[in-house]
Amino acid sequence: MTADAPITLLIVDDHPVVRDGLRGMFESAPDFTVLAEASNGVEAVGLAAALDPDVILMDLRMPGGGGVDAIAELARRRSRARVLVLTTYDTDSDTLPAIEAGATGYLLKDAPRDELFTAVRAAAQGRTVLSPAVASRLVSAVRSPGNEPLSAREREVLALVAKGTSNREIARVLFISEATVKTHLTHLYTKLGVKDRAAAVATAYERGILGPAGP
Repeated sequence: MTADAPITLLIVDDHPVVRDGLRGMFESAPDFTVLAEASNGVEAVGLAAALDPDVILMDLRMPGGGGVDAIAELARRRSRARVLVLTTYDTDSDTLPAIEAGATGYLLKDAPRDELFTAVRAAAQGRTVLSPAVASRLVSAVRSPGNEPLSAREREVLALVAKGTSNREIARVLFISEATVKTHLTHLYTKLGVKDRAAAVATAYERGILGPAGP
């Protein structure tokens, strides 16, 4: 991308109406060019390799391949594209894995048009862009390790761990990748102040997270 060239975009979302809306919005501005659209993360990785966009607008929860796995794969492939997450979800179980996987920024879909344009321009320059709600969550997570409540997804993972379920089986039951399971485990270990599965389960019972502690 040169100083005068438009910013090239790849739009990734499983809803055609959302993709159409984003395409129309960006194509109405002269400094953006939409190269293609993808309906899931797997398709996005392939298109990114073929088209080399400047910025990828990435949804997170999509059938056939989620955003976090796609972001991680793009990072593994050393893709030049900057990934700007655009989603309706701002929970810890969504924001932290996406950013840790390599996302340049994270915005919610209710962001105003001008804010979205500004964010894409910033992402294209490699600058981090976070919605206020997400930024607040991240600051809280950094300042209060070990005291942050578990997210709903982390509770689901922990409940399955307590039953002796393997990472592979947890991934199958929750329709997520094993890598995402490991990410959730890492986060809940930090929140519980433990280092392994057994300690996590024991601590969760002690705190009443998985039910009352034993006698």
